[in-house]
Amino acid sequence: MKIKKLIFTLTIGIQSIIGFSQDYYLHCGTIIDVLTGKEIKNATIIVSKNKISKISDGFIPKSSANDIEVNLKNNHVLPGLIDLHVHLENEQNPKSYASKYINNEADVAFEAAHFAEITLMAGFTTVRDLGGTGVNIALRNAINKGIAKGPRVYTAGKSIASTGGHADPTNGSNRSLMGDPGPHEGVVNSPEDGVKAVRQRYKEGADVIKITATGGVLSVAKNGKNPQFSIEEIKAITTTAKDYNMLTAAHAHGDEGMQRAILGGIKTIEHGTFMSEETMELMKKYDSYLVPTITAGKEVALKAEVAGFYPDIIVPKAREVGPQLQSTFAKAYKKGVKIAFGTDAGVFDHGKNGKEFGYMVEAGMPALAAIQSATITNAMLLGVANEIGQIKPAFFADIIAVEENPLNNVKTLEKVQFVMKNGVIYKSL
Repeated sequence: MKIKKLIFTLTIGIQSIIGFSQDYYLHCGTIIDVLTGKEIKNATIIVSKNKISKISDGFIPKSSANDIEVNLKNNHVLPGLIDLHVHLENEQNPKSYASKYINNEADVAFEAAHFAEITLMAGFTTVRDLGGTGVNIALRNAINKGIAKGPRVYTAGKSIASTGGHADPTNGSNRSLMGDPGPHEGVVNSPEDGVKAVRQRYKEGADVIKITATGGVLSVAKNGKNPQFSIEEIKAITTTAKDYNMLTAAHAHGDEGMQRAILGGIKTIEHGTFMSEETMELMKKYDSYLVPTITAGKEVALKAEVAGFYPDIIVPKAREVGPQLQSTFAKAYKKGVKIAFGTDAGVFDHGKNGKEFGYMVEAGMPALAAIQSATITNAMLLGVANEIGQIKPAFFADIIAVEENPLNNVKTLEKVQFVMKNGVIYKSL
């Protein structure tokens, strides 16, 4: 089997170097239509360059010697998955809080490239990176150029925070290093600052805007729930973001901060831990989406019990927030709040993004709805619903395959066996 894979990889590489044009003929046992849940049996997906050119009944033989047939006859095939909340620059560990004083930008970049490849191999062909140092912008560019392997990245660059708030980059520093960061560093304290911070993110090359509307679990600060922006500040940020056609997201655990974010025009609420029924109704009224990140909650609660994993100030917050995320998600979904798939990978190990599906289904969401949240819903929110999120002719060839039917066992999405992104095979059987 290993020799077969090696020959397959070498063939693709040689043909690419020589310049042969080739189509892929993916012989699929079952294709899942994520829009309807329909199962299409024994069909061929023909991929030309980076797009799906045709879907045909039966196993169609390749039309020329240069073409490549891929045997997925024993697999279930879906569009590439989309995670709307990751942090590709890091992965939480006991040394994370010291690393920002030790690691250089190049160190961060190499780690980010590694985490991006792991994410792609897990079947996530598109992600939204919601905050780092700005290396995430360079990583996106490197992936787009083909010099790094990873998912299609939409990035916020640096999150926007208030002074001392979650995502203030100097939290936890000694006073000689704290300084007074401003909009250039993503820290704002007025509507005018908010406008400048958005424009700075745009100037740096960000695709989306993320604010930290409340305190956070993993920041070195006491409160994980308090509101940290005024409605006026949020409106200035969202209005400016709209001018630049940038989707907005708000990290939010506490209820008051969520309400301000929704009323201020934020589109996606990340986490939503202590969301009240009143806020759920507000989300429905303003057409906001909840990105639940249940996996992150589960993982921080576990790590809080590991001595020394987090600084002492974080442990009580992790113990309180972690167990709450799944139950809030269950209530919000039952109440009709729209759900977008996101995991907060980086808070836990990259590549384990697929665990989120199991937690969503466990909380009462049907498997198809969970899959739709990670495909068609997220594609729509990113403004690319006519390009990714489905297996359709003229769509980008972002295609994955798993062993079992995910509509019957959604946990099979934790073990993706085949990955094609943009017409290139990155993982084969």
